[in-house]
Parts: sequence; structure tokens; C-alpha cells
Amino acid sequence: MKKFVTEDSFWELFPDAAIGVVVARGMKTADEVSDEDKAEIERLLVRANMMAERHLTSDTISENAPVKAWREAYRRFKTKKGARCSIENLLKRVLKGKPVGTITPAVDIYNTISLTYALPVGGEDIDTFQGDLRLTVTEGGDAFLPLGSDESEDPTLPGELCYLDDAGAVCRCWNWRDGVRTALRDDSRNAFLIIECVEPERIEQCVEAIDELAELVERYLGATIEAKQLLCGPVREVVIEP
Repeated sequence: MKKFVTEDSFWELFPDAAIGVVVARGMKTADEVSDEDKAEIERLLVRANMMAERHLTSDTISENAPVKAWREAYRRFKTKKGARCSIENLLKRVLKGKPVGTITPAVDIYNTISLTYALPVGGEDIDTFQGDLRLTVTEGGDAFLPLGSDESEDPTLPGELCYLDDAGAVCRCWNWRDGVRTALRDDSRNAFLIIECVEPERIEQCVEAIDELAELVERYLGATIEAKQLLCGPVREVVIEP
């Protein structure tokens, strides 16, 4: 049995945070998604890029509320120089008039949710996990090969908050950058999808985002949703593979 566990070291930093988890199994591969559904997913992404503009009240990226919240969050743990929350990177593209484009159906769906709600959303291939997945403050030195890089491994830093399994880092600096080893691919069948919220007043929106994410993955990728859980308060783990 594999679990996703949010460890005490995370909650000590972020006692009021909420983590939304969707476990989707039996997804269609990219080749199996019909052209009609791919086109509809792309339309949803285009619409989400436009909806993201409502979260941008300033031409200075750091002055927008979702970005402010996450910049403050990133000050609470060790990060690589220049690391920023994933939602800041998406909103920055919208602000610059360079909308987030299509990648692969599963990624397009979670980017749609991220842009719509201005919350960080990510996804990993469950079948690549070694042991439990943990969100924790690391002692450093965990193996990591960044997605999109052919460079040598870039290990975690002491005091860094990241997602880890028994083989090393899965996503560094909480939600900054995924690794090659666990990233969703065109042929991935089973996905671990996650939404993070550090603003207590937005937890209801996080719940809405979880529900919509699960619905879209079920509708367009034909997945079975085996878990849909909000982790906060006393709820700190969820089974991701029986």
C-alpha cells in the first residue's frame, strides 16, 4: 500500500494550509483521447487563460494577491535562488500576453484548474513512486533530475520543503519544479493530482477546484477517481495505491 503523507514538519510551517488530492486511475493515454475531446480541453485551457486575468490586478507580478501569498510562503523554508511557486509562473505568462499553451491532455487539464482558481496544481505518475510520497522538510541531498534538463542531478537543500519518496525528490521547493522520474507522460495511466492552498480564506475555493479537477479528468480522460481528499486539520494522509 502506498500513501501520501503530509508530515509534521510541513504543518509546523503551515498550520492553516490545505492540500487537495485527487487519485485518478485508468486514464486514457494521450493517443487514446479523441480529437474532439482534445479540442474541448484546449478550449477550456484558452478560457482559463482569460479567467486568470481576474486574479491580476497589477502589472507588477509580485503585487497580485495570489503571488503575494506564495512569495510569503516561500520565505518560510529554504529554496533555490530564484525558485517561485508554479502559479506565479503561470500568471506571469498571462500577464505578459503569452498564454499557457497545450502540452498533453492531463497536464492541460490541471493547468486549466490552476489558472482558473489561481492555485498551484500539479500531477505525478503514481506508478513511478518508490514507497510512500511525503511532503516534508528535507535534510538535503535527495536525488533530483529536473524536468526538461539533461544536466546532472540537482539534490535538495537542507531545510527545503519538498515532495519526496524513497528514491529521492519528486517536486522541489514545494511546488516549484517537477523531476523527470515521476512526471506525467503521454502514456501515464495513473495520476496523483494535487492542489495547494496557503490562504485559509480560500479553502472553499480549493474544494471547488478539487471537485472540478476530478470531474474533468473523469470526463475527458475516462479515469476512475479512487480518492478525492482535502488534507487539513487532523486529516494528514491519504491512500494513493491499495
